[in-house]
Amino acid sequence: MRERVLRAWAESPARFREDANAEEDHALGGYRDRVVIELAQNAADAAVRAGVPGRLRLSLTESDDDSLNDGVPVVLTAANTGAPLDAAGVEGLSTLRASAKRDEAGAVGRFGVGFAAVVAVSDDPSIASAATGVQWSLSRARELVAGIAELAGELERRNGQVPLLRLPFATASPEDAAAIPEGFDTLVRLPLRDEAAAASVRAQLDQAGPALLLALPALEAVEIEIGGTIVRTLTAETAEPGAVVIDGVRWRTAEAHGPTPVELLADRPTEERARPGWQIRWALPEEGRLPEGLPAVVHAPTPSDERLGLPALLIASFPLAPDRRHVAPGPLTDFLVERAADSYVALLRELPVSPRLLDLVPGPVAAGELDAHIRRAVLASLPDTPLLPLAEDSDARVRGRDAVAVDGPPALIELLAEVLPGLLPVGWPVRHQALNALGVRRMELADVVDALAGLERPPAWWRRLYESLTGASTDALGALPVPLAGGDRVVRGPRGLLIAADGVEPSQLDALGLRFVHPEAVHTLLQRLGAVEAGPHEVLADPAVRAAVDGSYDADDPDEVAAAVLGLVAAARLDPGERPWLAELALPGADGELYAAGELLLPGSPLRDLMAEDAPFGVVADEVVDRWGTEPLVAAGVLDGFALVQAEDVNLSAVADGADSLDLDDEDQWADDVLARLPQQELPPLVPEFHAVRDLELVEDWGAALRLLAGSPWRGVIVQPAHLMLADGRRVAVPSYTAWWLGGHPLFDGRTPGEFRLGSDDDLLSGLYDAVPSDAPKDEELLLALGVRTSLAALLAEPGGAHELLERLADPSRTVSRTHLSRLWTALADTPALDDEDAMEPPERVRAIVDGEVEVADAADALVLDRPDALPLLAGQPLVIASGGRAARLAELLDLPLVSEEVAGAIESSGESRPVPGAVRAVLPDAPATYTAHEELIVDGRPVPWWYGADGRIHADGPPGLARGLAWAADRWPDRLLVEALLRDPEAQATLQAESDLAADPPG
Repeated sequence: MRERVLRAWAESPARFREDANAEEDHALGGYRDRVVIELAQNAADAAVRAGVPGRLRLSLTESDDDSLNDGVPVVLTAANTGAPLDAAGVEGLSTLRASAKRDEAGAVGRFGVGFAAVVAVSDDPSIASAATGVQWSLSRARELVAGIAELAGELERRNGQVPLLRLPFATASPEDAAAIPEGFDTLVRLPLRDEAAAASVRAQLDQAGPALLLALPALEAVEIEIGGTIVRTLTAETAEPGAVVIDGVRWRTAEAHGPTPVELLADRPTEERARPGWQIRWALPEEGRLPEGLPAVVHAPTPSDERLGLPALLIASFPLAPDRRHVAPGPLTDFLVERAADSYVALLRELPVSPRLLDLVPGPVAAGELDAHIRRAVLASLPDTPLLPLAEDSDARVRGRDAVAVDGPPALIELLAEVLPGLLPVGWPVRHQALNALGVRRMELADVVDALAGLERPPAWWRRLYESLTGASTDALGALPVPLAGGDRVVRGPRGLLIAADGVEPSQLDALGLRFVHPEAVHTLLQRLGAVEAGPHEVLADPAVRAAVDGSYDADDPDEVAAAVLGLVAAARLDPGERPWLAELALPGADGELYAAGELLLPGSPLRDLMAEDAPFGVVADEVVDRWGTEPLVAAGVLDGFALVQAEDVNLSAVADGADSLDLDDEDQWADDVLARLPQQELPPLVPEFHAVRDLELVEDWGAALRLLAGSPWRGVIVQPAHLMLADGRRVAVPSYTAWWLGGHPLFDGRTPGEFRLGSDDDLLSGLYDAVPSDAPKDEELLLALGVRTSLAALLAEPGGAHELLERLADPSRTVSRTHLSRLWTALADTPALDDEDAMEPPERVRAIVDGEVEVADAADALVLDRPDALPLLAGQPLVIASGGRAARLAELLDLPLVSEEVAGAIESSGESRPVPGAVRAVLPDAPATYTAHEELIVDGRPVPWWYGADGRIHADGPPGLARGLAWAADRWPDRLLVEALLRDPEAQATLQAESDLAADPPG
């Protein structure tokens, strides 16, 4: 063969060049770093040919020949069992792409180029078996080529590189046969070229792992020997169909094979078309992940550069491109992708059912184009593949598209297994992305709640459901089904449902249309979701009870409604008026007719005697009183005394406008009066807590009524003011509605409370108001709340109080002493509330002093006295007199002229100027130093004792007049008598001043 090759090269140097390039391409390209794998592949094929278990020993040892391989004394040997090397085998190894195995069934090598991998690491490879041996030598091949003149130029251009494997040398010697280890049939010896080759071989030996035995199932053991010592042994043992144990690790496998459709081979090489069979093998370690360092690539059957992102090993007979590193695209590859996907799905079906299965489902991100194709094919099949277990039957398998995953606690999953078909068991991660790929329907808690609607289960089952949801977020549970007591009804959502507390028996309340949770289903979760644990108070607060009360007249059985409501009222121990709407409860009267509770009186009610005969009240039937007693009936609105109205956040503006009603007499007028007292607000004021006595307009006997109202609870409703909340946050107290209403009605002898007074007979109001009748209540606080007058100051502080005072002063039937009159006018002038010009209308008649007597006069005739020197000129003139310089203020309030404005004050007598005595100046330092003395002082044609002229001069005709003029000018009017005494006896100054000091008012 060697001579034939040399002759062919000599005849065609181009053939030499072609063979050299081809060998170099394989050694440095597709088969670089593949020497260990190719040696294993040849060993597997030898075992298949011989039909024996395949064994391979790879040894890395030092050589005895230091001259080998540039001084790197390292040799790789590969001893294998199986068919020995024969002539056809040598020819196949020395002929590129002309393998002797093309007709062998089960052979891995198919193309005759794999052995070219040895050229990448050795220049002197050799093979020895019992009867045959062959060697290749780069130096000897180079010498032979150099001896051919036709190749000299090409050899020089290639720097001595020749096609090593094309020139085999026979080496069948006893030494070669003896070198084969015992128990092996063939030995490949590779003296390594250099340190780089040695490092590459060492790395390949380190990487040799389970993938080698899985890709080459004909091999049962691979021994790796370093320096004469076996450092590692890879073994493969078939445990059972679909399972193999490699070095103690159990691998699950799935295999498929079959003939390749002829039409898929049309674009494949001839020798490949001669072996039209395909094989697929998947392998997966049972512990989960692929071993560390195992290349994640497709094996075809030896490793390619096609990355595989699936967590399993794939060995498949994919057609390879010429570089032997990548899968060739085309119909055959597409066909095998589908077969690989089917086998992978079959592998998943054979695995034990556990959540680990989800990690084997392909994710969305592929490692390469081939990986993407395989993923897509796998994912297309998975939703229809029964892979997943069922919560209700762990032995069953369900398709992904028929499965349901619920994110919830284990107890919930176990419970739902009874009612939710396709539910995955406890422990399966419902958020795993693989569930989406499998087509699993994920149900959130809200979806589960919707799915349970209409489900028929006993109440105890529902309680187990609620218990399983303890700790879950309540956001998704609002529509949770809840079974009701007293039937088979199940409603959506716990909010507003009632849970019967102690003292409440739902079966006794059927007439009220209440929704109680079935006792066997009660759980704290329902309260978290809005159900109310209901004692009698909470049950009464349910809108259904109020609706039943409102509709009790038209109920099929009003007595049954009344019994249910009164039973709750009795158990709740309600106060009268606490639930005002109970007054609408239909109850039987003594006359056999139905009445609203609020229109019924107890048989012994005091209201029966004090109300008008036509008052629209009945008397409650005796049998009702006998059954329930008076307290529940009064709490429900039956009247023992006056009924109370209670409300919250009453909008005064709405009451005033009639938009809101409290069912009280003249309530709109009360609201108007209150609003008139308040400053303007953007928002209407509210009464947060409103209380009132009703039916006052029906009273006929006010003496008896007042005695009743003076007791509890009505007195507090009268005397306590109503507190308003203004828009700016302030709280304002105003008279309560009840006090306001009573104050405006004739309670005492046909007259209103405001026409009477409290206090002694010498009080300033004593002549203007009558004393409270003797038969009136003795409760002063109550009388004050009703409007009975107490003092002048309190009267003037009220809105309209000043006007009322003027009216009473103008009433001739009233008596007022002169002393009281001056104080009344003075108090009126001092009232600050009258600063508003619209606060008081001027009176038509006034009570005045006429020649020293108190009379009621026309206001048009009256003057306000503002200067005492004019009094002698005012005979018969009605005078309004206030003390302390308040004349101008009073004249303005009453719209009356001042005396100084009406009296001309012309001095018609003459006099002389005289000094004011020193003693007087000492007492009145602010008085004028001189005055005009008259023999007889005449003003406006009449004699007067003194006059204070417009020029500031004092005119007088004797000590009395001079003393008054000086005191008036010095603004010391109270000292006028002291000054007069000094003028008469200047020597008595010390004594007179001491006496004056005794009469002086204390400071403040």
